[in-house]
Amino acid sequence: MAADLAIVVAAGTIPERAALDGAWPGWQRGRRLVVVADGGAVGAAALGLAVDVLVGDMDSIDATSLEALRAAGTTIETWPRDKDASDTELALRAALRHEPGRIVILGGAGGARFDHALANVALLGLASLVGRDVTMLDATSRLRLVAGPADVALEGRVGDFVSLLPVGAAVEGIRTEGLAFPLAGGPLAVGSTRGLSNVRTAVAARLQVECGRLLVIEVAPPPEVLP
Repeated sequence: MAADLAIVVAAGTIPERAALDGAWPGWQRGRRLVVVADGGAVGAAALGLAVDVLVGDMDSIDATSLEALRAAGTTIETWPRDKDASDTELALRAALRHEPGRIVILGGAGGARFDHALANVALLGLASLVGRDVTMLDATSRLRLVAGPADVALEGRVGDFVSLLPVGAAVEGIRTEGLAFPLAGGPLAVGSTRGLSNVRTAVAARLQVECGRLLVIEVAPPPEVLP
């Protein structure tokens, strides 16, 4: 199935559809492929998403839901419980086989499992995702990994927070436009919080990176804390 957009639904915390639509308008726009990781099928149903592919060891989806998906014609890829990748990674790799133009990951927050949340964010660094448009969303945050050299648009609402966090090593040659505290070609060191809580001052902000990997986290704050 060719798709403009692949939506990968993990089994973590799923935002309400109204909150997701309000924070990130157009997130679901395009011809869609929906791939769920095991219990992510429950979250997909809550969001009103029809599942095309179910991937995982099937330890967190009930038998009734599994049979309903099978009856609906969903492609089911069953893996053993003892494996070397998480269900979310397997679902992401399954989505990549369809060569989508854009990938959105939902449910990556991990729920009660902080280790799962960190592992899901780390998936943004997969070599197979380099150069692809991949974002991880919840009701308030949008995450993406920018690998230099890169020049990317950070389009969104004026007043949103934008945090820039180096991953793995210092990031060099960072330039920004449309943010309250501009960076003009300097570096950001690993462990530094200098890039935390910048603020978007223009709908069409921009970010340039010469070298290194930068985790970009955009946060839509509630109205009462907007500057």
